[in-house]
Amino acid sequence: MKHEQTISRDVELEGRGLFTGEPVTVRLRPAPPHTGFRFVRTDLSPPVQVVANLENLSKRARRSSLKNGAGTVETVEHCLGACAGLGISNLTIELNASELPGLDGSSLPFVEALRAAGICEQEAVCGPFIITDMVRVADGDSELVALPALEPNADGLEITYDLDYGPDSPIARQAYRVNITPKSFEANIAPARTFLLQAEAEELQAAGLGPHLTYADVVVFGQDGPIDNTLRFPDECVRHKILDLLGDVALLGRPIVGRIHARKSGHSLNHELVRALLAKEEARQRDSALAGKPALDIHKIQRILPHRYPLLMIDRIVEIEGKKRVVGLKNVTINEAFFQGHYPGDPIMPGVLIIEALAQIGGVLLSQELEHKGKVAVLLSLDNVKFRRAVRPGDQLILEAEAIRVRSSTGHVKGRARVADELAAEAEIKFILTDAESH
Repeated sequence: MKHEQTISRDVELEGRGLFTGEPVTVRLRPAPPHTGFRFVRTDLSPPVQVVANLENLSKRARRSSLKNGAGTVETVEHCLGACAGLGISNLTIELNASELPGLDGSSLPFVEALRAAGICEQEAVCGPFIITDMVRVADGDSELVALPALEPNADGLEITYDLDYGPDSPIARQAYRVNITPKSFEANIAPARTFLLQAEAEELQAAGLGPHLTYADVVVFGQDGPIDNTLRFPDECVRHKILDLLGDVALLGRPIVGRIHARKSGHSLNHELVRALLAKEEARQRDSALAGKPALDIHKIQRILPHRYPLLMIDRIVEIEGKKRVVGLKNVTINEAFFQGHYPGDPIMPGVLIIEALAQIGGVLLSQELEHKGKVAVLLSLDNVKFRRAVRPGDQLILEAEAIRVRSSTGHVKGRARVADELAAEAEIKFILTDAESH
């Protein structure tokens, strides 16, 4: 457990977006404990907040992009890499355009700005994301492998990267290994700049991207090496790949303890590793919860929810995380009344009943608010409802509700239903809270 960190005061940077070329001013601001990294588009009315997490990830070529509704933030990896490398936990990043400034193509300007603002320790502590088992993702001959640390008392991340574009590439094969600390990151990784081949640069500019860039702004490799530019390190390319990887895995939201071995990976595969690590941790936590004593048995659930047979859709609550999150179970058997007609020859649980189960787990979550004891959560609206897989007899639905916003008379939760590691359904659910006596 380490203390979280933020910065002591506001600091600004100015530049132009690497791909869009738009002028942009970025203000880095201190943030409270447990905030994580949040971007704020101040040029939109009203301003839009975009949290740096996997849910807000938007697919883009050659960069990492985040999106929340109308708010998009492009090329976040160099800023997030600087935060992760320096051990910063909480930061608000305000910007008045859609893309962060490219600056010199590295993380060094962000590091210098954060250092100038002063890095300060906060009272809150944050448990690291500890890699306990091997996790591998691959795409062709590109791969990422996450492994536990070699030493049992290790408290940091080691990254090894093997960059190899083949014998015909002007970029020679390079390999680099680094234990990420603020000192090693600042000296050996942060200054490494983004790079591309001459043909790639010409394609991007033909597509209208990076119209303002010259060979002095970005390291572009021709057949004889960098064009009108000088490398900061002989192996600057592989170091920049490590920088990108570090910025992408910052989407986990916690410092990582363990090792990552990379070969020819890019942003897309980096994101897949984050998904795989989160899925592995969720499965481990779920298995632990399922094996333990229930947080609420069926008798306690019936004291909270007014539902009864055949519409009580929760068998037990296995985990309660304060007022933030609740996890419960629904064992789906062939004896369910709805299977008589849906469908006799191919029994499938109706999607509306999966959503009902999510609404009920949301009601249990809202009951954790003291002022809502004795109140019933009545469904008000549904948004972003998606069904991912069929639920059949023999499946065990793992139901999760996470609070988005709770007020005196309303509640807003995010619900997810899983079968093992597969997402079955998800929805955002809004409730109105009424007195139990009225039902």
